[in-house]
Amino acid sequence: MTTDISIVVPCYNERENVPLFFYKIEKALSFSNWEIIFVDDNSPDGTIEAVRELSRFDPRVRGIRRIGRRGLSSAVIEGAMSSSAPLIAVMDGDLQHDEHCLVPMISSITQDGYDLVVASRYLEGGSNGGLTNSWRRFLSNAGRWLARIILRISLSDPMSGFFVIQRQHFDNRAEKLSRKGFKILLDLILSDRAALKITEVPMVFRPRLHGSSKLDWKVMLSFMGLVIRHMKK
Repeated sequence: MTTDISIVVPCYNERENVPLFFYKIEKALSFSNWEIIFVDDNSPDGTIEAVRELSRFDPRVRGIRRIGRRGLSSAVIEGAMSSSAPLIAVMDGDLQHDEHCLVPMISSITQDGYDLVVASRYLEGGSNGGLTNSWRRFLSNAGRWLARIILRISLSDPMSGFFVIQRQHFDNRAEKLSRKGFKILLDLILSDRAALKITEVPMVFRPRLHGSSKLDWKVMLSFMGLVIRHMKK
């Protein structure tokens, strides 16, 4: 049986969320042949053990344990490169991304011919309510402003961490991507001059149930490095 879509989930200390994530995907994508690739940066809470427990009962779940390597972008790249599916989805493992968005996102590519589909908190019908404190809202809004004004990205939510892309376009850009960043969506869009046909779907960004947010000043510094790198091109 061939796989239609690989869902790459970079994670760190998400043990409690792993089975919940799986069940949500199983329910949302009952019509499709899918797999989930959890890429774990050697979490001390035993995230990879939770992934392995699931994979023993369902081969659609795979896990990559990375030792001595950290970072969201490099995790996404490794997960995507381990897959042969024609579509690559990238989602956070903290359950804040609404898995029901996957259906219209997949349809936008397979039926409407888009190359990349982004789940946006800022379209009508979407919400950023999961950003539960003023610091996280500030970082998110600042990054969004920088991407839209300085890099001239027209997306309503260029800071989104939830997107689906045709694998051929990921492959074509993979060697040009930064392994050190946290906002791989922007890097994918800016890493190649060949235009992508992009659309967005609204997403309600949910509050986190377990674990803690990874959005901090280090993420913002990394993002600023990405902005500077692409400004120089």
